Amino acid sequence: AGQSPDLGMDRPYSLCIIVMDQVGFYFQNQKGGPMKSIQWLRILCIASILLTIPLPLRGGIFPLVRDVEVQPLMVQVGRLREAMEYLGVPLSEKTIAVLDKAAGETDEAAVRKLVQEALDPYCLLGVVINPESRVKVVRGPADAKLVENGWRQFLLKVHNQAGVRARLEAASPQAKRLAGSLAPELRDRWLDMQMFEERPLEQTLGSLELEYRIVQLYSRDVGKRAAVISFNVGQGSQDLGFRNDVTVTFDCLPSEAVMLEVLDEDGTPTTAGLEIRDAQGRVYPSQAKRLAPDFSFHPQVYRSDGDRINLPAGQYTIDYSRGPEYLPGQVELTLDGKPRTLTIQLERWVDPAQRGWWSGDHHIHAAGCAHYSSPSEGVHAKDMMLHCLGEDLKVGCNLTWGPGFDYQKQFFTGKEDEISQYPYLLRYDVEVSGFGSHRSGHLCLLRLKDQIPPGGESTDHWPTLCLNTLRWAKKQGAVCGPAHSGWGLKVPGDELPNYHIPPYDSIGANEYIVDVTHNVPGPDGELVPAVDFMSLVDTPPIWELNMWYHTLNCGFRTRVSGETDFPCIYGERVGLGRSYVKLDGRLDYDSWCESVRDGRCYVSDGRSHLMDMMVNDQELGVAGSEFHLPAPGTVRVTAAVAAYLSSKIPESFESVSREGAPYWHIERARIGDSREVKVELVVNGYPVAEQNIVADGSMRDIVFETNIDRSSWVTMRIFPSSHTNPIFVLVDGKPIRASRRSAEWCQKGVEQCWSQKKSVIDEDEMADAVSAYDHARKVYAKILAECEVE
Repeated sequence: AGQSPDLGMDRPYSLCIIVMDQVGFYFQNQKGGPMKSIQWLRILCIASILLTIPLPLRGGIFPLVRDVEVQPLMVQVGRLREAMEYLGVPLSEKTIAVLDKAAGETDEAAVRKLVQEALDPYCLLGVVINPESRVKVVRGPADAKLVENGWRQFLLKVHNQAGVRARLEAASPQAKRLAGSLAPELRDRWLDMQMFEERPLEQTLGSLELEYRIVQLYSRDVGKRAAVISFNVGQGSQDLGFRNDVTVTFDCLPSEAVMLEVLDEDGTPTTAGLEIRDAQGRVYPSQAKRLAPDFSFHPQVYRSDGDRINLPAGQYTIDYSRGPEYLPGQVELTLDGKPRTLTIQLERWVDPAQRGWWSGDHHIHAAGCAHYSSPSEGVHAKDMMLHCLGEDLKVGCNLTWGPGFDYQKQFFTGKEDEISQYPYLLRYDVEVSGFGSHRSGHLCLLRLKDQIPPGGESTDHWPTLCLNTLRWAKKQGAVCGPAHSGWGLKVPGDELPNYHIPPYDSIGANEYIVDVTHNVPGPDGELVPAVDFMSLVDTPPIWELNMWYHTLNCGFRTRVSGETDFPCIYGERVGLGRSYVKLDGRLDYDSWCESVRDGRCYVSDGRSHLMDMMVNDQELGVAGSEFHLPAPGTVRVTAAVAAYLSSKIPESFESVSREGAPYWHIERARIGDSREVKVELVVNGYPVAEQNIVADGSMRDIVFETNIDRSSWVTMRIFPSSHTNPIFVLVDGKPIRASRRSAEWCQKGVEQCWSQKKSVIDEDEMADAVSAYDHARKVYAKILAECEVE
């Protein structure tokens, strides 16, 4: 009995002695007479061995740790109490009373005992780190109860005999992410788990012989669920014999359903993005436990009117939104275990569709990048459609590309997908990326009739020269342009136009410098421009616009369209980059793409709008966007303009550098700390007039007057948030030859591009490539000779 304090099991040990006494008394009174001393000794030895059996076999009672220094232990306990209060699960009054008693004790042995008596019942597991830094795990006394779609906190008792200062890391095969899992693994991956390492606790162990840590566990499911849980403090710390893990069977209790009423501004049912967080900022449902249509790389989920979401009792903050045309909102929700209905009432600040301007993102993906590496896991049209609905994105161009091409190609139909819900349209097309001519620049091919060139069924036979890919696409009436244009076109500074020569060493609008000079046969054999648009908004605006401005100055008429490249460049949500396309009648995909080709659109982050631009009576995108002046003169340029900024700079944007993403954003256009932005009139690449407006969401009519002394192109912009396509003002019928310097810049660009791309062209296309580049050289030489203005 004198050994019981050292073993730390006073009551269990005493009970064991009592049981042994009773057993001995029983045997002594049997017919065989008193037990022999050797038999009694054997019982004592067996009892001693039983006291050393791992804790799960002894009911989860922990040994008393006696060697810990009391003063740092009590500091750690105080921090632990603060952390539990922060997490919303404070220790009970009875426990706090015991800890307070311990704080007043002068006997250090009594302090150690009281602390462990108070905190051990909260421990789901015990972790022992032996002097060789080997870790073993044992089951503790806390009830293994979780709640569906909710987090529970448990303590860990850490006996750190090695005094290590490393992070204590938790792992479980049941806690692996669902995204990227194979179908047979989905059922078993029901758990999410994380160590609480925020203040007031430290990220690493504190080298004390004893300390308590917090582990947080989340259940996706209801019912009995088992998990194998292990801990380590770095490579090589696992205990021999697999004792660094333990199997725990949990009882996962059901949570309550919250019914959702999601209403548009006019009271009609709709879809919105909901970001649900508890008082500790944890996201619900757990991102690690999400499958499509919920994406693991999003904090938000998209839900429609009439949907429900299961949440455990507690307090929640729900941020809701529906794309950049809506005002963001927030609602507090308290659940007490009873069913609830949550009403989300949305409010717009602008509705371009009411004026005939239809939003679209011509570059989104259903596989690859932040999506699943195995695209067969369920990112299908219905999943992407929900995201377009939740962001009020009217047109989503779902482009099949390298990763998953052979799986995703089955969804291409050459028409709008049947999942479309007017006026929300989704269609599958192609991005040449990861195959074919992608090394010379990725291409967005919209409105295809056939998604694969003749000669194969996959991606291994496509042309390596962009121009040859464009020739194939244009024959079927496709609308084409380079993707993420700025990559490879980096130039120093923020001057526009910029006369530095880019490296042409990446996957943006690189070969565009050549392709823009070519006309190729269209569906009826007529010659049409090889390139219809450049993609803007998802790469740095100086890099994108610089290339576009220079080619416009040479007289080319490439238009621009907005994209996100979701979820590769931007994974936050679809429609961060948009084209707003003007249509006179009903929205359909073919007409939307045709208006992109015609330049009857503006690009935007959705937070500023430049609608109905006109030069005198010439409307943008109509009749070739041409306005004719018989001689130099003054023109009147008008537009309906709106922008929205919050009254204060959001904290989330204060730390964003000028060079970093998001590259296009209305916050970058804010003038100082005001709520104003600048609307600029741009002629031949240079701003010639400007007006400041208050970005309060109000629609305003802007009027500029400017003199046009030679054939020019005219646009408006709120830099870097929105930009119109150009209207071409032709003086005396002459072509636009706005700048010798731009023509020289393009000439040098052809040579730099060839130096980078000639090595990636297949041998059987080399003659085509040499011819294409020679043609570009001749065209730019001719344009340079025709330029009269430096």
